[in-house]
Amino acid sequence: MRERIVDVAHRGASAYAPENTIAAFKLAKAKHADMFELDVQETKDHKLVIMHDTTLARTTNVEDVYPDRKPWKIADFTLAEIEKLDAGSWFAAKYKGERVPTLPRVLTAMRGKGLGMLLEIKSPALYPGIEKRIAAALKHERSWLRHDPSERRLAVQSFDWGSVRRFHAVLPKVPTGLLGTPKAGDLPKLAKYADQINPTFGDLTASYVKKVHASRMDVLTWTLNDRGDMEKAVRLGVDGIITNKPDVLRHVLRAPRTRQAEAA
Repeated sequence: MRERIVDVAHRGASAYAPENTIAAFKLAKAKHADMFELDVQETKDHKLVIMHDTTLARTTNVEDVYPDRKPWKIADFTLAEIEKLDAGSWFAAKYKGERVPTLPRVLTAMRGKGLGMLLEIKSPALYPGIEKRIAAALKHERSWLRHDPSERRLAVQSFDWGSVRRFHAVLPKVPTGLLGTPKAGDLPKLAKYADQINPTFGDLTASYVKKVHASRMDVLTWTLNDRGDMEKAVRLGVDGIITNKPDVLRHVLRAPRTRQAEAA
C-alpha cells in the first residue's frame, strides 16, 4: 500500500551498536534507516525504559552491580538503580558507559533527527496501565504526534493485541500494529483498531500480504538481515522490513531490480 518500502532499524542499528540504546538509534540514521524500532517496559517505580528482555542480565552488567538480586527483572528495579548499569560494554568496549535509556530521553534525543519510530509495548501483562503511561509520554513530546501519514513519524505495536486496543483507545490517531499472523478471516475486524499486521518473515506469503492490503492495512515483516530474504520480502509485496542492518536493506531497495519489483 505504501509508495516505497520502509527501512526499519530493529532495536536501532543493532548489528553495529548495542541494541535499544541512544547510540544504536542515532546510528540508524547514519545507516540510512527510515525508522527505528524499540521495546518499552516499566521499572518498579513505573518509569518507562527501553529494553527487549524482561530481565536486565543479557544486555547490562547487572549481575556485577547487583549480584544478589537474581533473576534481575526490570520490574524489580527502580529507575535510579537501572541508571547505574552499563548497557554498552557487553557489545563492544567502545560503548562502555552507554546507559539504558528512558522513553522520554529517547523522544527528546531523537526529536528532529528525521527518523520515524516503531514502538513496541513489551510484555504489557507485567505492567498494568503501561499503555496510558506511554501515551502520556508521547503527549509530552508532541512533535511525535504529527498526523501526516507521509511523515511515517510513529507507530505502536505489540504481540498483545489487547494492549494495542487499549493504546488505540487513548491515542486513536497514532497508527498501530499487531505483531503476529492473524487469520485472514479476522483481518477486517482487526482493521477497526490496527493499521499494520507485522508477521515474522517465515509466516509470510504473497497471498497473505494481498489479504492484509485488501483490509487497508500495511505489512511490516521481521527480522531480515540476509540480502536474499530482503529481496524475497520485496517480491512478496511488503510495506516495510525490520532489520538489524538498515544499510544492507538500503542497498537492496536501491538496486534497479528491487525498484522494479516494488513498482510491479
